[in-house]
Amino acid sequence: MQRIRYEVDPYNRLVARGSGGKSSLPEFRKVIDGRFKIDKTNILSYHVKAPIRDTESVPHQLKIRGRWSLTDDHDLLLIVEKAGRDTFGDEITLQGEILDADESSLLFAVTTKTDEDRQTTYVLTLEGFWKADNFNRLSFHARREKGRYDILTFNGAWEIGENYQIVYQYEKVALIRKKRELHRLIFKGHWDIRDRFRISYSLGRDTASGFDFQTSGGIFKEDYIEYELGIRKAFEATPVKRTVTLFGAWRLKKDTGLIFEIECADKKTQTIIFGAEAKLTGKDTISFRLKDDTENKDLGVNLELSHDILKGEGEAFLRLLKSGRESAIYAGAAWRW
Repeated sequence: MQRIRYEVDPYNRLVARGSGGKSSLPEFRKVIDGRFKIDKTNILSYHVKAPIRDTESVPHQLKIRGRWSLTDDHDLLLIVEKAGRDTFGDEITLQGEILDADESSLLFAVTTKTDEDRQTTYVLTLEGFWKADNFNRLSFHARREKGRYDILTFNGAWEIGENYQIVYQYEKVALIRKKRELHRLIFKGHWDIRDRFRISYSLGRDTASGFDFQTSGGIFKEDYIEYELGIRKAFEATPVKRTVTLFGAWRLKKDTGLIFEIECADKKTQTIIFGAEAKLTGKDTISFRLKDDTENKDLGVNLELSHDILKGEGEAFLRLLKSGRESAIYAGAAWRW
């Protein structure tokens, strides 16, 4: 019986290789016209478009189970499970471009061509969520069956772009044009602070998908918040330094608490909400001890702000402080003044 093994060519097509072994059947190598697909549990399959006369035993769909990762050149790599290695080899690399990312998926564009040299591009979608690893690198956790997941690690250093969005850039040689091209992946989200030594970038209000970055400690001033951190590859001693500086203004809102409004280039604002214990000082300022607004956890941050910021809703708060009835007042969603 003829044995068939499959491999992927440089144009992301499945290629069948057959050998007669001890029989008299001749060896062959045929490109199979078809496309890869990824289902909701991130299982890879190849859907055959047309049968191959010499290998009628090739099915219309081939499923390939394995573990997903990302190559240093930002291609998708599937490490084939042991049960499939006799047929598909140890690994399958899909060459292409990371097209987009949202809170629950990673979109990867794959280019292929037909026997007539016509080029087409289609999109593969991995389902999962985003996290930062212990080295402050971006990573995508692709869901698998039975609650497991595969980690795709982005080894490059991210940057802060327009409107304080996280931007990841990488260069690679284009499959068709054979020239180096710059690719940019923009993560749309909002900043949040729940710890003095950690700053977070959430990709959705109602999702846990996002990045918690470890830092050396935040600096809180009247018109900005600043965190410095390092991004490095595993086992490398020297990290790439990044400074996240959020410019804005402090406000007091009666139904919310102490907030920091970040000024964006598109005239929109992002808001970070804090709880805070407030005391008057002897120099026309208020000392705030910042807390997490949901758990009332002390962040270990003291902030002094001028009385000038307490306009509008904050005036009643200032009057209560000046009345001397209480030495300290908590400002947060659970307390009204």
